[in-house]
Amino acid sequence: MAYLQRSPYLLPEIFNPLAMNKLTRTAVLLGIIPFLCSFWGFFAHQRINKLAVFTLPPGMIKFYKKNLTYITEAAVNPDRRRFSMPEEAPRHYIDIDHYGDSALYTIPRYWDQAVEKYSEDTLKAYGIVPWHINKMYYQLKHAFLVGDPDRILKLSAELGHYIGDAHVPLHTTENYNGQLTGQEGIHAFWESRLPELFSDDYDYYVGKATYLENPQAAAWNAVIGAHHAVDSVLREEKKLSQHFGEKKFAFETKGKQTQKVLSRSYAKAYHQILDGMIERQMRSAIKTVGSFWYTAWIDAGQPDLERLLDYHPTEEELERRREELRLWKEKKIQSRAHESDTLEIKN
Repeated sequence: MAYLQRSPYLLPEIFNPLAMNKLTRTAVLLGIIPFLCSFWGFFAHQRINKLAVFTLPPGMIKFYKKNLTYITEAAVNPDRRRFSMPEEAPRHYIDIDHYGDSALYTIPRYWDQAVEKYSEDTLKAYGIVPWHINKMYYQLKHAFLVGDPDRILKLSAELGHYIGDAHVPLHTTENYNGQLTGQEGIHAFWESRLPELFSDDYDYYVGKATYLENPQAAAWNAVIGAHHAVDSVLREEKKLSQHFGEKKFAFETKGKQTQKVLSRSYAKAYHQILDGMIERQMRSAIKTVGSFWYTAWIDAGQPDLERLLDYHPTEEELERRREELRLWKEKKIQSRAHESDTLEIKN
């Protein structure tokens, strides 16, 4: 099931995403036909990345704070390229329930084992977010080892996006937009409208980033926690919808455009029923993002990031370091026992 079959942002009373042909889906996703709502919308992704910076230790926070605007704004770049890169879409979700009732406990946690069990095509058809998070962790660790400030920032921002997605319950189910239960539009309602309306009142103090002994397991823990909430997300909205009836809708005007949306009273009632779920998921995402950044830095030998604040290496320098690192990994460069495995950065 390609991403073109899986947009949660369609106008539910007009489109059935499972029935649309490829051309129509592409038109919708590219904005030729308007969206109901923006993408843990852009708002929540940016807030998660921004606040994750403040979980970092002294050895990291100065570098990240100097680049806070980029880390925040680039949090949504993976969403922006979903429509031009077919391989991008599966990185944002995993349809756990496709694999059976016990899938949370039977899906292999590591990529090679999962490919052996299901095939790579199957995994990519139903989403790869936990494995892609782990892949991004290794790429970030490599960027720290090489001392490439631009790549560190790019990978940090985008890793934050995928971790945020892994915390959204509806990113872990085939019924991602309630389309199987007559609840079309619930995806954008949960991850965009509710955070935009209520998240200014959340408590975002999550403490400091912590070292992850097993990043792959941590990615799966995020998915597992989110998936456990799927039933509540869908069941409680269904019950509330039956109670509100047509009163659940209202018209809101933004600029010159008037849209039919789920009303603020309906959003407030649903938000209260969820009893802090979205706040808990955002808090967990913030802490997990910071912890992945921190773990990659620790595992790279804690390179001095302050030396990267005003350092702009040439591509030739970076290529030389990448080659040195590759050779070191192949044991062609023998390091003495007391030497660090980090590469020296020369200004």
